[in-house]
Amino acid sequence: MIMLSATILLFAFIIDSLVGEVRKFHPLVGFGNLANRLEAKFNSEQKKNQAKLFTTPLMTKLIGMVCWLVLVIPLPLFYYFVHQESWLFYCLDALIVYFAIGYNSLIKHAMQILTPLKNNDIETARHFCSYIVSRKTSELSEQEIARATTESVLENGNDAVIASLVWFVIGGAPLVLMHRLANTLDAMWGYKNSRFINFGWCSARVDDLLGWPSGKISCILYALQGRFVTALKNGFIQGRQYKSLNGGWVMATGATVLNIKLGGVAHYHGKQLKSVELGSGEPVSSLAIAPSLRLVRKAAVIFIVSCFAVSLIVQGFN
Repeated sequence: MIMLSATILLFAFIIDSLVGEVRKFHPLVGFGNLANRLEAKFNSEQKKNQAKLFTTPLMTKLIGMVCWLVLVIPLPLFYYFVHQESWLFYCLDALIVYFAIGYNSLIKHAMQILTPLKNNDIETARHFCSYIVSRKTSELSEQEIARATTESVLENGNDAVIASLVWFVIGGAPLVLMHRLANTLDAMWGYKNSRFINFGWCSARVDDLLGWPSGKISCILYALQGRFVTALKNGFIQGRQYKSLNGGWVMATGATVLNIKLGGVAHYHGKQLKSVELGSGEPVSSLAIAPSLRLVRKAAVIFIVSCFAVSLIVQGFN
């Protein structure tokens, strides 16, 4: 069974590497549109003149939880019950994993920033940087853009690549679907501002829970590529002090392997925040962006190869 899972993951990763994201009618785009409509209708922070009962923090959290359940649970549950052990469903599994992972997209977004930085076109780099981070980018320096991009690559290397591979091995395509939809909602609703602090509470908490096992596995996969002990030590110590537990772990570990330092001052929704230093080495620069992409790719390859190796070992004992 592990051999079959590894084969499906390999094909999905190859398809993503060769084809990339579909340009039209991507399922997650439709899901995002549906989530926006549901939030606009039921988030009391977005609506005026609501009955007082429905504007309490607890009630808003409960409504957000129900919206999360309505959006995330039906599709994975349906696929779980209709799934059969056949080549048709194995192909569908590979297609689902392909849609879930986003390594090619990660490359595209990072290179849209790196290329203008190399050409000293900081305005274009700032523009494309705003696509991948929620912080204010209009006044970022080259070093700050490099930091934001590298952090995004390392964190999304877990969220958009490794996590899908891990959850497929654990529970097949239904868990891949659940994680991907939950992670997408966290990216949309998981903000600690007045609009989402209560309505997005469930989305943020569940994403933290689902990201915990894959985040730790991502740390190991990153650390295997260099400075193993120091990388895991920084991930454990520094990651616990970062505002995002799973994100802090993978960024601290990845930055250590890359021999760079992340963290510092950033602007989120008009507020200046100072985060803990992540990693160790030289201050981050644009030179770290391409290596961070390679780090994620190698982590995915190591995981898939490890699945094949484990399968062969198990077969040998049998």
